[in-house]
Amino acid sequence: MRLEYFEMIDRVEEIDVSAGTIRTISTVPDASPVFEGHFPDHPLVPGVLLTETMAQASGYLVLAMRDFAEMPFLMAVDRARFRTFVGPGAELLVEARLSHEGSGYVATRASVSVEGKRIADAELRFRTMPFPDGLDGRMREQARRIGLDLVVA
Repeated sequence: MRLEYFEMIDRVEEIDVSAGTIRTISTVPDASPVFEGHFPDHPLVPGVLLTETMAQASGYLVLAMRDFAEMPFLMAVDRARFRTFVGPGAELLVEARLSHEGSGYVATRASVSVEGKRIADAELRFRTMPFPDGLDGRMREQARRIGLDLVVA
């Protein structure tokens, strides 16, 4: 996880395109410029970055389901809940499940767990559109880096 670059997913643990599910792992770094301000002497992962982590896991699911034909863009976050704090060094299990697909939109339900305890969850909606010029190659490269191409069945 590279917080300051919004690269939230370290690796894809499991994906089942036919079932519309994905499991990813992210390890919060021990140090990051994000922690200098959130909060001094009490570093916590901001809730917005936990939401982004769920959105990225969901986005990789959509990319795999669509065989990288379209890019998912986050459009809405509903019913986001944060149950406790996440600090440096935590290993996050991020799960997402497709809940709706149609009319150029995709919805997922996603969650973040640490050591078996649910930390956060949300319902996320995406608009799927053609890739902006050059972004599809970069997204495929990033997907390979996190192992998405190795686990797609």
